[in-house]
Amino acid sequence: MPDSESPKSTQASRPVGAARPAGADGSAVRFERLIRTLTVLALLYLFFLGLDLMGLSFKLFGKGFAERLLTGTSDPFVGLIVGILATSLVQSSSTTTSMTVALVAAGAISLEGAIPIIMGANIGTSVTNTLVSLGHVTRREEFRRAFAGATVHDFFNLLTVAILFPLELATGYLARTANAVEGLLEGSGGLKLFDPVKAAVRPVAETISETLGSSGWLTLLAGIALLFLALRFLVGVLKTLLTARAEQLLDRTLLRSPLAAIGAGCAITAMVQSSSITTSVMVPLVAAGIVSLEQLFPLTIGANLGTTVTAMLAALSTGNAAAISVALSHVLFNVSGAAVLYPIPLVRRIPLTLARALGSLASRHRWLALLYVALVFFGIPLTMLALAGRF
Repeated sequence: MPDSESPKSTQASRPVGAARPAGADGSAVRFERLIRTLTVLALLYLFFLGLDLMGLSFKLFGKGFAERLLTGTSDPFVGLIVGILATSLVQSSSTTTSMTVALVAAGAISLEGAIPIIMGANIGTSVTNTLVSLGHVTRREEFRRAFAGATVHDFFNLLTVAILFPLELATGYLARTANAVEGLLEGSGGLKLFDPVKAAVRPVAETISETLGSSGWLTLLAGIALLFLALRFLVGVLKTLLTARAEQLLDRTLLRSPLAAIGAGCAITAMVQSSSITTSVMVPLVAAGIVSLEQLFPLTIGANLGTTVTAMLAALSTGNAAAISVALSHVLFNVSGAAVLYPIPLVRRIPLTLARALGSLASRHRWLALLYVALVFFGIPLTMLALAGRF
């Protein structure tokens, strides 16, 4: 009787080659996704470790030189160039701005001399994500997107300085506003934020650096090797892991609106205390086509705002009025840049258009990317400082 057919006979009547139960497939898919997620986390760790090793090596090369450059800087044009070069050498605008805050607190430089250095530091900090984009240089289309994504940060900072530097020279509005607000914050005390990335990576990086010696060259090579290794596999794994559904989730959360992206960039950067980490980790996502330049741009602006937190905390901890004014001028500079370049669509397209054009050009003539990094961050600043008699 059909009504009394046993489960066993039903199973036996299933056609050969029929699909397995959905539960088995679901378990396999979940396990595969778990493995890919763990792979991404491991590759991100190698990525951050490579960045930290590069930062340690540049500090071995140039921190003392950077400190000597900063001390006694009074000419605003020289200060701007010093800020670019010092930050390019130490791979951290937070380091440059914190050193500048300390020098102002000690009376070594004035507030007016410090503001151009802060502006230059904003340009110099974008060298890290531009270097990261070179990890995609062997894959033309990826490299086009990666280099464009990296240089959005460059062009935003360059355009901000081009507008606000002459305005500050003419009016002193940053110094005036910072001095006016400083009285409200003086004596409020500082706070040291916990940096989870540094806590996870720095002990390993320091062990590797100490093992390789104090010259810095081997540490630099180890950092570059880890960075390129991580990037080599990261884009491919991200493409398979971030399905259309996951991309939609990303769009609905971090990148759901320009304000959300600015807020996310600011919060992440304040937490890890490095705009370079925030912008650099986005480069593989842009290279993979997961994040567009239009989505990246507000997040980059947020990263610029978030990086001011470190210097502000350093200034508050000194309790020095001039040092707090320097940190406030950094905040005001980045807020002003965002207010000038982002709200108006026609103006907003300028850095995006320039970055796309440079990305396309660099993908066709890849040696131009190396030339760009060498000239903008090192060659031109060194030449101008030599002409100014700083060497």
